[in-house]
Amino acid sequence: MEIGLTSDVMEQMLAAATAAHPQECCGLLLGSGVQITQSQPARNVHQAPETHFEIDPQTLVDAHRAARDGGLQVLGYYHSHPTGALLPSPTDRAMAAGDGRIWAIVGRGSARFWRDKPDGFEALSYEVFEV
Repeated sequence: MEIGLTSDVMEQMLAAATAAHPQECCGLLLGSGVQITQSQPARNVHQAPETHFEIDPQTLVDAHRAARDGGLQVLGYYHSHPTGALLPSPTDRAMAAGDGRIWAIVGRGSARFWRDKPDGFEALSYEVFEV
């Protein structure tokens, strides 16, 4: 296992993808170390939400501020691919920062996890755990 996440986080991401369909959902992955213990849904503010995502900047600012104040760390992001593969798209690759954060891509009842590395995305194994 490279990362772990709670079953609640997995359920929340999958439900968000279903609810947003045919648009992309998005949000933050919060936790500590390699353990994702909370997801934070965000408004997709992109002008073309059917094929792109952009996390509401205020959600990002608030989450980073909370982390600096001792809250959960922003470990990464999630978004859905309503009709595509659960692989980083060319748009995902172009928008990636190469900062080592985790990206979860969800859709059709499943999820895949990726590490955003300077030289591209790397697939991550994961384990879902109960709290």
